Amino acid sequence: MLVLLPPSETKSDGGSGGPLDLSALAFGSLTEIRDRLVGDLVILAGDPEASRAALGLGKNSDAELARNAAVRTSPTRPALERYTGVLYDALGAGSFTKAQRAKAVDRIAVGSALFGAVRAGDPIPAYRLSGGSKLPGRPTLAAIWRDHLGPALRAAAGDELVVDLRSGTYQQLGRVPGAVTATVLTEASDGSRSVVSHFNKHHKGLLARALVLTRAEPTDIRAVARVASRAGLRIEIASDTELVVLT
Repeated sequence: MLVLLPPSETKSDGGSGGPLDLSALAFGSLTEIRDRLVGDLVILAGDPEASRAALGLGKNSDAELARNAAVRTSPTRPALERYTGVLYDALGAGSFTKAQRAKAVDRIAVGSALFGAVRAGDPIPAYRLSGGSKLPGRPTLAAIWRDHLGPALRAAAGDELVVDLRSGTYQQLGRVPGAVTATVLTEASDGSRSVVSHFNKHHKGLLARALVLTRAEPTDIRAVARVASRAGLRIEIASDTELVVLT
C-alpha cells in the first residue's frame, strides 16, 4: 500500500543530514525536473520582491527567502520530520516505535511542489514553494509535473493499492488513476455537511496513522474503510474510489 500525503506550508528548521542530494531521493525519474526547479528557486530567492510575488509571501518573509536561497546547501532531515502542522500532528510520527517508523517509511510518500513527491524517509531541506505557485518565466507547476509525476507514482506502487490523501492542488500535479481518495466532511446538528480545513487535515492525519499502524495490507476501498473504522473514524463509502470521513 502506498499512502500519499499532502505537504505542509510549515516545515521544521535544521536537520542532521548533509546537503540536498537529489540522487538520494525516491522516484529517481523526477531528478531532472527537481534539479531545474531547485535551480529556479535559488535564483528567484536572490530577488526578494519577485520571490514574494511568486510565492504569495508577505513582507515579513525573510526567513522563508533565506531557506530557498540555501536549499542546495542547508541541512536535511527525513521528510516525515520536515513537514509539520495539523495533519502531521495527527499522524504523530514522533510516537512511532522503530518498527512503526519502518512501516511509515515503506508506506508513506509526500507530495511536493519542488520535488514532485518524496518518500517519508527521504532527506530534504526546508523550503517554501506551494503547488499553486508559478515561477517567473515557467509554466504552472501542474504543467511541469503532470506528465511525469503520475506515472512515477503509479510505477512505484506497482500492484499495490494507492490511498491518495493529497489536496486537490497536489493531486493535479500528478494523478494516480484508481487511487482511493478521502473527503472529510463536518456534519452539523441539522444534518448539513461541509468541509472545515482544520478538521480535514486532522482527520486525514488520523487516517494516515491508522493505515501506517495496521498490520493489514488493504487491497481495496472496503479494506481501507475497515482499518479506518477500527481506528475510531466514522466512515462512509461514497463510490468505488472515494471514502467520506465524517466529523
